[in-house]
Amino acid sequence: MSVRGMFRPGMRTYIVPLAAGIALTLSAFLPWVIVGETSLRGFPDVAALWIIGLGVLAAVLATLSLITRKNSRHPLFLIGLIALGIMFLSWRIMPRTAGERALTISQASAIVENTPVRSAPTARVGSGIYLGLAASCVLVGFGLTIIIKRVSQPYAISDPDDDV
Repeated sequence: MSVRGMFRPGMRTYIVPLAAGIALTLSAFLPWVIVGETSLRGFPDVAALWIIGLGVLAAVLATLSLITRKNSRHPLFLIGLIALGIMFLSWRIMPRTAGERALTISQASAIVENTPVRSAPTARVGSGIYLGLAASCVLVGFGLTIIIKRVSQPYAISDPDDDV
């Protein structure tokens, strides 16, 4: 199997989930929440570890599909759905909890220093969550192509002479 054989018509589309899997993996290392001037990466969190694992798994499945010319859209669809769920929940929950944590720290500092309570810095969603949401939506969309557009034969016919 040569590199040119991997990019035959019909299988070139697996470059899309390969790039989405890599982007999903990289999104865990970008800032997920920005509190004031401090950015909090997703990586040490358990959700980010799941995102890294799902992104690597999507990239490996897409690469194997390119090499073996076999279809892996159903597993990529499931990986995309799980990643989309994790990223959506992170988008909704993490900024709020980081803001509440910043308020608690601000109140504790005010009590210790015997000063009036200052307002807590605002918590915003970082670029990592947006990149993860986009990459997981791409994976879901790619997986949906086999469900929406029913092809006559969903798996590539293996040619016995493809090793030549």
